[in-house]
Amino acid sequence: MTEVTDREPPRRRVPAPAKPPRPRGAVRRQSGPGARPARRPGGARPMPPPPLRLGSPRPRLRLVSLGLTLVLLAFVVRLLQVQAVDASAYAARAEQNRYVVHTLTAERGGITDRNGVALAISEDAYDITADPSMFSRQQLKIDDGPEQAAALLAPILGQDQATIVRKLRPENRNSRYTRLAARQTPQVWKQIKDLKTALTHKADTDHTTVNVLSGVFADPSSQRVYPNGDLAAGILGWVNADGQGGGGVEQALDKQLSGKDGKIRYAQSGGREVPTAGSTETPAEPGADVELTIDRDIQWAAQNAITEQVRKSKADRGYVIVQDTRTGQILAMANSPGFDPNDLSKADGDAMGNAALQDAYEPGSTAKVMSMAAVLERNVATPLTHVVVPNRLHRGDRLFQDDIDHPTWNLTLNGVLAKSSNIGTILATGELGRTQPEANRILHSYLRKFGIGSYTGLGFPGETRGILAPPQKWSTSQQYTIPFGQGFSINAMQAASVYSTIANGGVRVEPSLVRGTKGADGRFTPVPKAGRTRVVSEKTATALARMLESVVDDEQGTGVKARIPGYRVAGKTGTANRVDPATGRYRGYTSSFAGFAPADKPRVTVYCAIQNATSGSYFGGQICGPIYKQVMEFALKTLQIPPTGAKPANLPVDYKP
Repeated sequence: MTEVTDREPPRRRVPAPAKPPRPRGAVRRQSGPGARPARRPGGARPMPPPPLRLGSPRPRLRLVSLGLTLVLLAFVVRLLQVQAVDASAYAARAEQNRYVVHTLTAERGGITDRNGVALAISEDAYDITADPSMFSRQQLKIDDGPEQAAALLAPILGQDQATIVRKLRPENRNSRYTRLAARQTPQVWKQIKDLKTALTHKADTDHTTVNVLSGVFADPSSQRVYPNGDLAAGILGWVNADGQGGGGVEQALDKQLSGKDGKIRYAQSGGREVPTAGSTETPAEPGADVELTIDRDIQWAAQNAITEQVRKSKADRGYVIVQDTRTGQILAMANSPGFDPNDLSKADGDAMGNAALQDAYEPGSTAKVMSMAAVLERNVATPLTHVVVPNRLHRGDRLFQDDIDHPTWNLTLNGVLAKSSNIGTILATGELGRTQPEANRILHSYLRKFGIGSYTGLGFPGETRGILAPPQKWSTSQQYTIPFGQGFSINAMQAASVYSTIANGGVRVEPSLVRGTKGADGRFTPVPKAGRTRVVSEKTATALARMLESVVDDEQGTGVKARIPGYRVAGKTGTANRVDPATGRYRGYTSSFAGFAPADKPRVTVYCAIQNATSGSYFGGQICGPIYKQVMEFALKTLQIPPTGAKPANLPVDYKP
């Protein structure tokens, strides 16, 4: 049974509709005073898009890491190659590009005469150089840098533009150094330097201007200067563009004169030295000074005399040698024509040597003194021996004669020499042997003792030793022409030495041209003493000296134009047929005179020869005798050699049968 109560039955609770979720950060609306008014009813609020879900980044990170690893690995490998494997090679290349080595030219030694007068000196100069890499397009930003630079430099350096362009654009593109011109004067370098400065200033204000000379530089050097012009040029020689002796003493003593070049190595940038990078230097050793035996004043007198006579005679050339009879030292050796070693561009190539040592020619009658020396030394005759000299003499296949027609002469041996008789000389030397071949051998031996057919001992570049065939090869004519000076050849120095030998009492002293050298320390080192050889006895030499006086003092002698008032003079004339070197045939004459003074106490020998005189006389006594007198007088005064005061020998020239 259901119990009935007065309570109401429970109500069924109906769930309220669910509210939409409130967005995060939304402020709960509040009711009541101060609450925000309710939002106006409107459309439904749109639903936000679902969030984007990204893929995993790990694969991409792995790929990037792998790429970076490979790049770093490549750098590491290259770094190891550069710094470890090829380090030395790269260091060497860097060193080569950064450092440059320049030669420090040694100062060339000077040349002086016996009194210390300068004959050749060295003055400051510059080698104009360039860095070819600084003329490239990469450096100048133009294609024709070398051409523009060459156009500016050519007129200053006196060179062809194409030559300069080749040096500025060498085949070796790694070249960093070239020499454009050697031994230029300071004025030349100043012109280039001023031009460089002007281009630099213009390039600073005008960016279209390029300094095409920025890669041109200068290295200190020196140039050879000959203060006396052409004086003694044949002896001195010259120095070529490479700084080497090109002739004469400059060439013969080049090693002593040139010294030893040094080197400097320094870092450079843009062609300029980097002061803070340091440098290494091997100093140059200057060359030694050379003192010659010649006397400048005597050389001047000899050169003036021979030059004037060659001009008057319209001859091919001539030479004069002055020698100290006691020491063999050469006091002068002059040639005409000559040349100026300061300006070789104007020099005649045929005149650039030393003809006194390089010309070989038949001496003529000056050689008769050697024949007479052999005759006297072998006691075949004396100066007073009688010699009958016919107008003609038949020997072998030839008919011989003297330079003039004459009746039969009755001469002494002294007269044969005084009158320079070819026939008398043939007759005298024919007595040297029982047969002609024996006489030939004896004469040949004396010619050799006098130095014929041998070098003089000077060691001069281009010197000839002449031609003297062995006696067994003498032709029929040579057997009779050699005694009077034809059929063999000599040079002028050999001829002078013959007379110095007689003047020195029969002792041949080897000629010398250098007295000594002076090093950088100022110490003078004399050359070794010259060799001495006895050729004939003192008795024979004295007799020959008296016979040679007759050539000059006697009115019948051929050398009267060589007389010097107050002095006893010994001498001999010579006039020989001349072989033309161009054709090999006889053409013209060799005129000569040789002698010494004072005749009784000799001190100085003078020898003169003129080749192919074509105007006036060609006889040696006529054109060379006056030169002998002029030069000998000057030498005697310069050396302060007084006359002896003794009377001449006055040996007879002829006799009455």
